[in-house]
Amino acid sequence: MITTKTHGVIDYLTGALLIAAPYLFGFANGGTAQILPQLIGAAIILMSLITRYELSVAKLIPLKVHLGTDIAAGILLAASPWLFGFAELIWWPHLLVGLMEIVVASITRGTEDANIPS
Repeated sequence: MITTKTHGVIDYLTGALLIAAPYLFGFANGGTAQILPQLIGAAIILMSLITRYELSVAKLIPLKVHLGTDIAAGILLAASPWLFGFAELIWWPHLLVGLMEIVVASITRGTEDANIPS
């Protein structure tokens, strides 16, 4: 189990990695293989900024909603190379980060909002 604070750190790092990955791993071609992880990365960062946990700036979204969205985004990201037909170009970063998103959300301790000051 990981804490919500650790989850928040992982969120911000994962979001940044997904935005940079197409350039780091050579699939920045303007197609779905590039755009989808970048959109998911930006969404992860934005959602992290407004989730009710320690590392957000506006405590608007319940932690349960955040974790459910992480799992859904992880499934989409992991399946995307085959779902959108770009597996011959690149598949491993999408699959690995997608599975990591699912695991991290599944093992985050607490389904209630993090114990944060109002």
